[in-house]
Amino acid sequence: MIVRSVKDMGALVRDRRKSLGWSQSELASKIGVQRLWVSQFEAGKTTAHIGLVMRTLRALDLEAQVGVAPPPGSGAANAGLVDLDALLGNHLNTATE
Repeated sequence: MIVRSVKDMGALVRDRRKSLGWSQSELASKIGVQRLWVSQFEAGKTTAHIGLVMRTLRALDLEAQVGVAPPPGSGAANAGLVDLDALLGNHLNTATE
């Protein structure tokens, strides 16, 4: 997933936490914060400390990579990416025919 905002990062953390079957309280306990911090971070609050963000990613077995974004309008933003919705839609359409 490409993360371009705090809201994107919060959604990534929420999805991973849920996929592990953890409550916000469980994640908070693992990273040493209160449940409210997890709730606010998942909601996209922009004042999260980077150290706590990194601790959260480690607790969820996630890693971050940073790269240079392509210039706006270059068309390279989606290069190498697959539209899973379109792919699944095509697959489902051919499977039901």
